[in-house]
Amino acid sequence: MFTLLAAGGFSETAAEIGRNFGWKPAYFVAQVINFLLVLYVLKRFAFGPIQEILEKRRANIKEGEEKLAQIEQKLIESEKTNAALIEKANADAKRLINEAKDSSAKLAEQKAAEAVTNAQNIMAKAEEAAKAERATMAADLKKEFGRLVVATTSQVTGKALNEDDQKRINEEALSSVQSN
Repeated sequence: MFTLLAAGGFSETAAEIGRNFGWKPAYFVAQVINFLLVLYVLKRFAFGPIQEILEKRRANIKEGEEKLAQIEQKLIESEKTNAALIEKANADAKRLINEAKDSSAKLAEQKAAEAVTNAQNIMAKAEEAAKAERATMAADLKKEFGRLVVATTSQVTGKALNEDDQKRINEEALSSVQSN
């Protein structure tokens, strides 16, 4: 067979093959036309719409993936922002707590100082009142002591003392009491 092809008998070989397999050029052309028509119909009405649907799905999937990537990015940014806000809020809370502690300590010191000052004022007033009361009592005691000395002296001497004598005796008695 190869020898036939090499000798130039290609057309005879093709004719022989066609006879052996029942090949007829008219049927072959008709089948090629049928094949091309079926191919056109499938491409136009089956493969075309299917390809279009697949392209739309690919586009939707791609768009969905892009949106998912954007959402993930926004979520990461949101988490960073939230973390920063929480950190800032914690720092502010700590600062406020420290300020409140400092303020309460200062207020406690201030109130303690006011209490000490008030206590000192009360003590000073009490001392002044005690001194005034002591002075009043001393003056009353002097008067009473002078009256008793005068009364005693009058009874002992048996004479009535005039004002100058009473004054002199009171002064002498007071100076002797105060020196003791």
